[in-house]
Amino acid sequence: MAGQRPSILYFAVIGVASLLFAGCSWEQPYQQGDAANRSAHYVPSSVADSRSVNERAAIFALRQLGTPYRYGGMSPQGFDCSGLVVYAYQKAGVNLPRTTRGLWKNMHPVRKKELRTGDLLFFNIDGKVSHVGIYLGSGRFIHAPSSGSQVSVANLEDGFYQRTFVAGGRP
Repeated sequence: MAGQRPSILYFAVIGVASLLFAGCSWEQPYQQGDAANRSAHYVPSSVADSRSVNERAAIFALRQLGTPYRYGGMSPQGFDCSGLVVYAYQKAGVNLPRTTRGLWKNMHPVRKKELRTGDLLFFNIDGKVSHVGIYLGSGRFIHAPSSGSQVSVANLEDGFYQRTFVAGGRP
């Protein structure tokens, strides 16, 4: 990023991460795509254990920022949208269905105004519920958007996501 100004998204990600990691310290954030540094960032187990499963899943998902999208992927080598959700929740100790459809069928519905960190967000793309992300708070969510992109944070109020949002769900 030498010579470039940080984007608004960069500050939003740092802000969300700060909220999630409040009260604990961690090392300097890695640059997106810097796989070698991902393992260096952790939440001390005493802090992580005091958080809800949903919050821990959101933390695990945030650790995957910059990971490439890969259809069918559910590992730090690459994720699709539901693969990221399943991976993050599995790391937090919960097994979930592998597909967006399976997740959709097994969630407890949550109204948009009642969303909490770690809730799942479902989107109707091309006439069916086919995309899922993890809510971070303050209108932000993390997801693996599509082929050619990376795990990233987006705003639920952005035009595309606002139009395609169907509902929230709580595992």
